[in-house]
Amino acid sequence: MTIHNRDVRQDVRELGSVLGAVLTEQTSQRDFETVESCRTAAISYRTGNIDSREPLRVELDGLTPSQQRVVARSFTTYFELINLAEERARVRSIRASAEDGPLEDSIAAAIESLSDADPETVARVLDDVLIEPTFTAHPTEARRKTIKAKLREIAVALEELDEKLLTHDETDRIWRALRAEVTGLWQTLQVRNRPPTVEDEARNVQWYLERTLFDVVGDVYDELDAGFESIDVPPLVSFRSWAGSDRDGNPYVTPDVTAATLDRQRRIVLERYTEELDRLVGVLSQDRNRLSLGSAFSASLEADRRRFPDRAAQIDDRYPDEPYRRKLSFVRTRLSHTADDRHGGYADPDELRADLELIAESLRENGAETVARVHVDPLVRKVETFGFALASLDLRDHRKRHTNAIADVLDRSGIEYRALDETERVDVLTDAIQRDEPVIDVADTDGLSDESTQVLALFRRLADWHDEYGVDAIDTYCISMTEEPSHVLEVLFLADQAGIISLPDRCDLDIVPLLETEYALSGARRIMETLFENDVYAHALAARGGVQEIMLGYSDSNKENGFLAANWSLYRTQRRLARICADNDVTLRLFHGRGGSISRGGGPMNEALLALPNDTVTGPVKFTEQGEAIAEKYANPHVARRNVEQMLNAQIRARRRAIDGSGEPPPEMWLDAMERMADAARTAYRDLLESDGFVRYFEQATPITVIEALDLGSRPASRSDERTVEDLRAIPWVFSWTQSRCILPGWYGLASGIDAYLEAGGDVETLRTMYDEWPFFRTTLDNAAQSLARTDLEIAAEYAELADDRLRESFFPRCRASHDRAVELLATIRRRESLIGRPWLESSLARRNPYVDPLNLLQTSLLATDDRSLLEERTLRLTVMGIAAGMKNTG
Repeated sequence: MTIHNRDVRQDVRELGSVLGAVLTEQTSQRDFETVESCRTAAISYRTGNIDSREPLRVELDGLTPSQQRVVARSFTTYFELINLAEERARVRSIRASAEDGPLEDSIAAAIESLSDADPETVARVLDDVLIEPTFTAHPTEARRKTIKAKLREIAVALEELDEKLLTHDETDRIWRALRAEVTGLWQTLQVRNRPPTVEDEARNVQWYLERTLFDVVGDVYDELDAGFESIDVPPLVSFRSWAGSDRDGNPYVTPDVTAATLDRQRRIVLERYTEELDRLVGVLSQDRNRLSLGSAFSASLEADRRRFPDRAAQIDDRYPDEPYRRKLSFVRTRLSHTADDRHGGYADPDELRADLELIAESLRENGAETVARVHVDPLVRKVETFGFALASLDLRDHRKRHTNAIADVLDRSGIEYRALDETERVDVLTDAIQRDEPVIDVADTDGLSDESTQVLALFRRLADWHDEYGVDAIDTYCISMTEEPSHVLEVLFLADQAGIISLPDRCDLDIVPLLETEYALSGARRIMETLFENDVYAHALAARGGVQEIMLGYSDSNKENGFLAANWSLYRTQRRLARICADNDVTLRLFHGRGGSISRGGGPMNEALLALPNDTVTGPVKFTEQGEAIAEKYANPHVARRNVEQMLNAQIRARRRAIDGSGEPPPEMWLDAMERMADAARTAYRDLLESDGFVRYFEQATPITVIEALDLGSRPASRSDERTVEDLRAIPWVFSWTQSRCILPGWYGLASGIDAYLEAGGDVETLRTMYDEWPFFRTTLDNAAQSLARTDLEIAAEYAELADDRLRESFFPRCRASHDRAVELLATIRRRESLIGRPWLESSLARRNPYVDPLNLLQTSLLATDDRSLLEERTLRLTVMGIAAGMKNTG
């Protein structure tokens, strides 16, 4: 059976044709021909029909500033449209594959993987597993929200053309609408003229939760419930967010912003529940005379009548013989009172869920199992997943801010906190938390710095938010750059002084150390065991169910140590943390701070979960979803559901494997090999970064200065005004190298590491066995291969030409040699010439590369121009957007 009308080639061809027509209409025939000349010259070189890029270079060099703008705009818009065509191709693949049978990494496959397990094991696996994607507002989304909205309309039109049987008139109508959207897209400003506010970033995250994931969740659980017929499937997925609550390096995330985020998220989710209730009122029209209502249902209706006597008469009159509609009307009334905190509202989501389950149970008792499953159960699952918060917020701030705030406050009591050593700080904080009365007044901020005032205000407001929105709405505090036990106890101290905890019985906050520097990662045992052995922290941990969440920072670790060394350090740290927690009878929950790109810990999430050390897979797992990766994974409902399925599949299988003890730990000789490779790789990487002039080369050979000026996010690109690699945030660091097509954060040092192992007596066959049998090693090399495949050293050489001669000759040959040797070694170890190994990705790169080339050459030309006009400056910024769209990656 054919379930689709089109293919990706047709979509690309026809979208390109529409863009060409719009380009001619909105500019001129001459401009269209200029763009075509650039396009054909680029394709001719890539396909080998000409032996140099000189025709393309000549064409670009002859452009006026206004023509440069048209060329940049054309190729940028082309990539926006082609990305939609490839998204549609992915949906086709998902649907067609599902039609042929269960996919290897689907929910059906996960259920099958448990088919030979005893019921106790199945129940334990399901009870343990919980995946928590955590959406961040990190500034890696290059597109404006307005542009994304228009692209969504085009995506909907493509779906209609692909999946519906249409008449000629209907097809023509859709194409007219699609062309109108492309015209509007062309006429809309691509580059932001102001940075997004924190509120903008929060709304962006909320859009995906409200418009896609809210609807996907019910379908996912429906498949799970059908597959595990004899088991009540517990909650397996939850969503969290940092947007509006992440203060690290962002002065604009104030307590008022967080309060507004909490309020808006509650309003959104309650509105979605109201829409669902209205739909159910239309569906559950059963006649009272055909039902047998149990005592529980009748008692619940009577309680509702007493709770809302003014509404009871109206509801009785409207639905005199339709008890489910009467009950749903009371539920809706009660929900409206919840939204504005009036008397009679639901105290918590469990009360709402209980009402819905009561209706479902009654339906089942009256022979309407299918009605309950199709219409009521999905809403129960949504309430279970989204609660009244939509997504729980994690607070995050830099540890220095807590230290400074406490030092400022304690100075007034004569305690020189800054002068204390680590042991003394731990003692002072522990003693203060153990006291019955507060040591400080978090409301007294007289004489404090603005920063310290903000820190205290946050903890004071947090207690209020717990009262208003419930503890689950904002129950986690993440501490960036944690390096000492006192950094964790400082947050516990502030929470204690604000009344958020009352030990030993109550602790309404998970305190999460973020380990991201090499000092912190290597000192994990020192940090965590000091905390576990501390009396007050032990009480806090017990009050949180004995679960310790620890976050690992992939981005800064990679920037500090290089790709291979960072991956190995993180792997070792995870195993070390698992042993530490096991030794102290604590349950570990890892929080993986992954970025969108491979250089920042990205890559396929299901493969990453399966590659985790066996002893770290306790069941619950958190990971960040950032920037453009959010749009790629969650904008389309089919793709969003597929992502959730893949993550659940991986975690269910990984947890089963951990419980069974299957999957032996890697042999010591493999660990030793990795140790040698990582050490050598780190040395090579640090030698590059610390070489005299490297920072100047980075500034000259990448568009970092342009990227820093882009209005990508509300957070500054650097932590201070200093120009060092250490000071630069990981996102613009990776973004800059990606733009210049020299993605060295994803592979530099890898070849040095492998060669060091081989020179020390190691052999290729051992590396091949490691690749075949060790998921961590295989995933690491495959991810490096993708970064190598996306690198184009011919284009990178164009950027290198922008640097001073001495700097170029010093650094670019080193980068080229590291790249070429890595390609050679990976081909040998993986036993295949292709770096990618994914046909669809190879096709995508082949389709994209000729169209990215003109943007790269135009960008280098503009970067080489000393006195750029305002129009040229805008075009330069537009090339950044276009290359990001073409590479499908920023940072």
